[in-house]
Amino acid sequence: MQKISLDARTREHLERAARSSTGRSAETVYGGHEHVLRQTLVTLRAGTVLAEHENPGEATVLVLRGRVRLRSGDASWDGMAGDLLIVPPARHSLEAAEDAAVLLTVAKTA
Repeated sequence: MQKISLDARTREHLERAARSSTGRSAETVYGGHEHVLRQTLVTLRAGTVLAEHENPGEATVLVLRGRVRLRSGDASWDGMAGDLLIVPPARHSLEAAEDAAVLLTVAKTA
């Protein structure tokens, strides 16, 4: 059994993102290359964008703190703390409307 405090990790990574020239910080908190399921804590400073990229499998974004916008093509979805966004099976990007932390969950299908 293992327990992880997402609140504590979020605080730590928001501080790292604030110091980073990229405006972001991330850590895989569960899973990895050898697993189907991977959960990654991602923190972004306000205005920071994770550029458009492919979806590696089924994925969700749980907003832990702040506000984000998930974009895919002409569609976009806004999320705030407590919202679960379903990532479309297409190219997409994620932008922080304010300092934000999300838990990205991916189940690799290939």
